[in-house]
Amino acid sequence: MAGQNPDLHALVRTGTGKGAARQARREGLVPGIVYGGGVDPLPVNIPYNMLFKRLKEGRFLSTLFNLKVDGHDDVRVICRGVQRDVVRDLPTHVDFMRLKRTSKINLFIAVDAVGQDNCPGIKQGGLLVMVRPEVELIVTADEIPESITIDVEGLEIGDTVTISSVTLPEGTKPTIDRDFVIANISAPSGLASVADEEEEDEEFEGEEVEGEEAEEQDDDEE
Repeated sequence: MAGQNPDLHALVRTGTGKGAARQARREGLVPGIVYGGGVDPLPVNIPYNMLFKRLKEGRFLSTLFNLKVDGHDDVRVICRGVQRDVVRDLPTHVDFMRLKRTSKINLFIAVDAVGQDNCPGIKQGGLLVMVRPEVELIVTADEIPESITIDVEGLEIGDTVTISSVTLPEGTKPTIDRDFVIANISAPSGLASVADEEEEDEEFEGEEVEGEEAEEQDDDEE
């Protein structure tokens, strides 16, 4: 619901073009645009300090905000892009899209892992490898999850966790239409090296046997 979404305050940007954008930045503002929703785009300015704080908090691109602009009705928006200075990596422009509660959007959602204390593979020295620390999901605007959770309890070295084992919120589904791997329990580097060497030895022994058989066959032919 809108009241549960964090507020984001903005000012109407009267000027357009590079000159107006530079002036806004000199005044401690970051220019932006609000589009979508079947109405005209609205140029805005966001106070730099407030925007920078939100960016540092994380999940800015997957948070539904209640945008408050003087003279305009409050509207749900989500950020669809942040342009940054190539040298200082500071925000220089932001794009927001208007959303209805039932709007469907694609977002990258963080993955949390639980059950490490009861994971035999980890206790044996294995490592939890997050193949996908974020998963792109199709979500409903009013039901955006903060994260999804995978459970590694009981997993052994070599086991994997796939998207099919994750309980997703109602109305949420992956953008990829197959059962892809999210994480795995990988063998420790020393154990992996030994396994690789054993495989190489087996292959080498197999080549020797084949070579001996070929020599014996040549002898028989003579």
